[in-house]
Amino acid sequence: MMTAAEYLSQAYKLDQRIDCKLEQLSTLKSLSTKMTMNYNSEGGSSIRKLDTMENAIVKLIDLENEIDDDIDALIDFKRETVTVLKTVEDPEQRLILELRYLSYKTWEYIAQRLGYSYRQVHRIHGQALKSIKVSI
Repeated sequence: MMTAAEYLSQAYKLDQRIDCKLEQLSTLKSLSTKMTMNYNSEGGSSIRKLDTMENAIVKLIDLENEIDDDIDALIDFKRETVTVLKTVEDPEQRLILELRYLSYKTWEYIAQRLGYSYRQVHRIHGQALKSIKVSI
């Protein structure tokens, strides 16, 4: 069984995975452009050029579809997380959870923004996690 913090941290991990795939997509697009330029400047079979280009396009489309699916999953998870966080009655606790798990803010940022010490933010965060009323 996962803890409340582990459950809430899933959005950040999914967001990072999306960022990684977007970087891969950018690299693949760059490579496909270079590949096209190289084939255009060389002699060679036009059928081979088309097959290679078609394969590159298919890979790009597949990765774009994966990214779209991950973005949909992230949006769904964030909606679910908002519902979970609404079970936290204390507005201060809820705000700390929202800043941390929906906006991915650092502990230092949260402490500074709310005018609390680092330790106080962690104490309130711990109380907030205990008050989550959803079985995870």
